[in-house]
Amino acid sequence: MELAIISAVASNGVIGIENRLPWRLPEDLQYFKRLTMGSPMLMGRKTFESLPGLLPGRRHLVVSRNANWQASGAEVFPSIEDAIAACQGLDKLFVIGGGEIYRQAFAFADTLYLTEVNLAPEGDAFFPEFDRTLWQETQREAHRSDKGIEYAFVTYQRKS
Repeated sequence: MELAIISAVASNGVIGIENRLPWRLPEDLQYFKRLTMGSPMLMGRKTFESLPGLLPGRRHLVVSRNANWQASGAEVFPSIEDAIAACQGLDKLFVIGGGEIYRQAFAFADTLYLTEVNLAPEGDAFFPEFDRTLWQETQREAHRSDKGIEYAFVTYQRKS
């Protein structure tokens, strides 16, 4: 199974503020939907709670330290390893955040799908720094949004 991390990341590493995205970039949301559709998504509780609801066409796997926490339509796991094990035999699993879940997932990740956003907003959630020598950029599509935000869809593969 391929484990893929997907995130939009500002040039200063910010991925969120007050449990929401610090920018409005509909093109990135469409990209996220296109890539994740039909695949399970692994996330932390706060990320799950930040969603507008269950995202159609995808399993929602939530890691929570609170054994009593439940959410209708979501599968809850005590660890990232348990959530990954529940997806064995599938083609792909997407890790969608937040920062702590990304940090834990890097040890297992094969692919990074990053939307690199050319902004430096204030934030309280950050994408983990990673050793870029272990990853090879395999694709980059540069864009400019209708509002003038420069961003790129970038794919990295772990070097073997």
